[in-house]
Amino acid sequence: MKIKEILNTSKLSLSFEVFPPVRDGNIESLYRTIEELRELKPTFISVTYGAGGATRDKTIEIASKVLNQFGINALAHLTCVQATKDETNKILDALTEENIENILALRGDPPAGETVFVKTEGGFDHASDLVALIAERGRFCIGVAAYPEKHIEAPDMETDLKNLKRKVDAGADFIISQLFFNNDDFYRLRDLAWAMKIQAPIIPGIFPILNYKQIQRIVSLCGAKIPIRLGEKIERLKDKPEEIEKYGTEYATRQALALLDNEVPGLHFYSMNRSVPVKQIVRDLSLPGEK
Repeated sequence: MKIKEILNTSKLSLSFEVFPPVRDGNIESLYRTIEELRELKPTFISVTYGAGGATRDKTIEIASKVLNQFGINALAHLTCVQATKDETNKILDALTEENIENILALRGDPPAGETVFVKTEGGFDHASDLVALIAERGRFCIGVAAYPEKHIEAPDMETDLKNLKRKVDAGADFIISQLFFNNDDFYRLRDLAWAMKIQAPIIPGIFPILNYKQIQRIVSLCGAKIPIRLGEKIERLKDKPEEIEKYGTEYATRQALALLDNEVPGLHFYSMNRSVPVKQIVRDLSLPGEK
């Protein structure tokens, strides 16, 4: 089922992101995680796409299994990095063969060892170009990304929002936000998007902090800011991994509760391939599908 059709109803969307494991031997562990997440009756599960297309085949394989074996809507990520239009069309063909009809279209981060995005010859400059190509097919529901604190490469919020509007105007049906830790940043993004006549629903992306080193690395990559009190707390707990996970889960729960009070169309959790923390959050939220 196309995600836009669900978002057009009054039903709250609940979704989780997973990523292809680096080691082949961990794939069964990921499938166990997806099996556990299925208990929460998610609207969809998204599957990331490695830099430079490093996990392209795994992304398709996992997304296919999410849809065709686990019976959950799959949202396959697709990026512009190191991909020509011909190669992208082949990927779209492969996704069609697996009956996958939801794609998250992203420009993508530069491959490992590179600091700036460089267009591949015969490829795409921007995510909006990728959206337009996918939209030509007429069969896919297309999601795109938005950045509550602006994209790390954007000079200012206005420029970033103009880029978002180009993606929606090119054919995007819905939007998922980058992670953030201050809900006011998300509300500002939403208000500014509405003011620019960006009509697509915006789903907030929530990242439960589960590991000290992991969160330091991730915020350095995406530019998200950690509020002072939250930063001080995790700094005090950095040598106590179990307490960091407990506090990070509680913080994400409070974020989600406040977002629900502000009428978001759904909640999207970056699970980091772990089911227990997000299952705890959903239980604490008393959402439909909780166990």
